[in-house]
Amino acid sequence: MEQTESFDVVVIGGGPAGATAAEQLAQNGYSVLLLDRAGRIKPCGGAIPPRLIKDFAIPDSLLVAKARSARMVSPTFKQVDIPIDNGFVGMVDRADFDEWLRVRAQAQGAKRRIGTFERLSRDPDGVSVVHFQARESNKRGEGFAARVRARAVIGADGARSEVARQAIPGAERTKYVFAYHEIIRAPAIKPAGYDDTRCDVFYHGAMSPDFYGWVFPHGDTLSVGTGSADKGFSLKGAVERLRQTTGLQGAEVLRREGAPLPMKPLPRWDNGRDIVLAGDAAGVVAPASGEGIYYAMVGGQLAAESVAQLLKTGDVSSLKLARKRFMKAHGTVFWVLGIMQKFWYKNDIRRERFVKICEDRDVQQLTFDSYMNKELKRQKPMAHIRIFFKDLAHLLGLARV
Repeated sequence: MEQTESFDVVVIGGGPAGATAAEQLAQNGYSVLLLDRAGRIKPCGGAIPPRLIKDFAIPDSLLVAKARSARMVSPTFKQVDIPIDNGFVGMVDRADFDEWLRVRAQAQGAKRRIGTFERLSRDPDGVSVVHFQARESNKRGEGFAARVRARAVIGADGARSEVARQAIPGAERTKYVFAYHEIIRAPAIKPAGYDDTRCDVFYHGAMSPDFYGWVFPHGDTLSVGTGSADKGFSLKGAVERLRQTTGLQGAEVLRREGAPLPMKPLPRWDNGRDIVLAGDAAGVVAPASGEGIYYAMVGGQLAAESVAQLLKTGDVSSLKLARKRFMKAHGTVFWVLGIMQKFWYKNDIRRERFVKICEDRDVQQLTFDSYMNKELKRQKPMAHIRIFFKDLAHLLGLARV
């Protein structure tokens, strides 16, 4: 029989999480295979904060736009503009951004294969075997069966991860939101109020009954999208309404994309032996905001570190470090955002009050400080106290909307 190719690590999925994990492991001298199902682009607003740009050395050339403010729009179409003081949020096109990350991993020594993961098995010596349908190029068509051995596997194959389903107990119980967006060409004649340096967020039941709609600038294009866990809600209809509301109904649609997003981190990310999850597969999409790129890349980095520890020491408990370290750093933020989404996004009355709260400068400053730096800011205790009482007034209906 032909000998099966072997690797220290096989990373399944070439999005931000998988590409980051593959790059880090290859950079540290491990033999890595990055298996990617080419041609799949996740619906995403494409926002990346300064913390990501700095921590992961993202070049300015990848930014298709720089958002310098955000506009929040209430159910009655009241607008709250929030400037991003002394900075910006970078906007990327996921097709180019993800490929750049994969190329960077390859430059560090990771091998790339195009293919669709099928299943896991084990050879008689206990080593994992990854089975997939391989392709010679990005073109559609019949693939061919392939298999590789792996001392460790990182499942970064997105929401509804097949790796998670096969290897991680309890993964099938994860709940999802479905996201949909359209990439449209920026109109030559700009509609009234158009600003290509501003991200617009619509908190309106007609745009989403439990999330929000968005219009994000991408330079020559725009991402217009929404999301919802309500299976009976028409996402395409909501995006059509959003485009009409913003004067973009006549813009050319370049592509349409939809995908599920996990609602919270999985309770377990590893199989206790040689497999660990990262990115959407692990459920690390922030509630309320839907932000995923930064958390995916951090998750990929932590998965790589836990796998490296496993390969170095043979201690299978090393795999638990990925989730433990992630939740220590970001679990509180996810918890707060989850509560915020459940309460403030429940109906249009509460959405109206939520947008009203965001007029407050203390709220704006603390929110953007936390978003830009990816940590809850505690330097201004009096600001937190003021925000608490303002929130309480809105909760009790005592504040004027």
